[in-house]
Amino acid sequence: MRRIAFLWVGLAIACIALGAAAAFETRATRLQAIKTVGIVSAIGEEMSLTQAGLIALGNARQSLSISAWGLDELIVQQATKLLGGRFRVQAVSYRRAAFAAIRDSAVAPVNLLRSDPFKELVRSDVAPQGLDAYIVITRARSKLGNGRNVEGIGLAQYRTLLADYGLIHALYEVRVIDGKSFDVIEKRAAAPLDNTGTMRLAGPSGPIDATFEGPAASERLRAAITDLITRSLPVTLGDMHLIDGQ
Repeated sequence: MRRIAFLWVGLAIACIALGAAAAFETRATRLQAIKTVGIVSAIGEEMSLTQAGLIALGNARQSLSISAWGLDELIVQQATKLLGGRFRVQAVSYRRAAFAAIRDSAVAPVNLLRSDPFKELVRSDVAPQGLDAYIVITRARSKLGNGRNVEGIGLAQYRTLLADYGLIHALYEVRVIDGKSFDVIEKRAAAPLDNTGTMRLAGPSGPIDATFEGPAASERLRAAITDLITRSLPVTLGDMHLIDGQ
């Protein structure tokens, strides 16, 4: 009986491996067939302010508009430059607010059985239609400290009895959506740039200190967020095999 059990386990592992290999081959084949792409970005109109930790700081979600920073325009420009070596990138129009309004990430395990809401928006809200694929860049989420969710562009403060930590973050995920079937070919959340700090998030983030205070704080904050995006986007697109040579 033990031998039979081992055989069943071995067979199951082999089937899983074959299924994963077939899925990878299908994904790679579909990516190779893409010639024209449009880029949608909807992460940068709003900054969240989050407080968490052992000391109660209030649970109300706070946010402020940073639309003047032009982060989504920056992302489209950088992605166009990065992807232009492999694809013909065509400008597209879309309702950014409609994409930004979807707050429940379809990458999360709880949503794996649901239809991805972004593919329906690509079908109904992006023009022109008919491109081979659409690259959709939207907010991602991560847990902070004791379980508070943070998402997208933001500043997070975490306090304990002995210390006070601050983080800036630019959490986002990238989807490749087929322009004909509107299936999600590939999706990936941007990974951390490093994991050496005391506070860590599952995405691009960095510490803040006293240099972010004072009259020029807003400009320093904008520059730091921009740096997180410009350093992480090539890595993310490379991990998705969307950039030649990656």
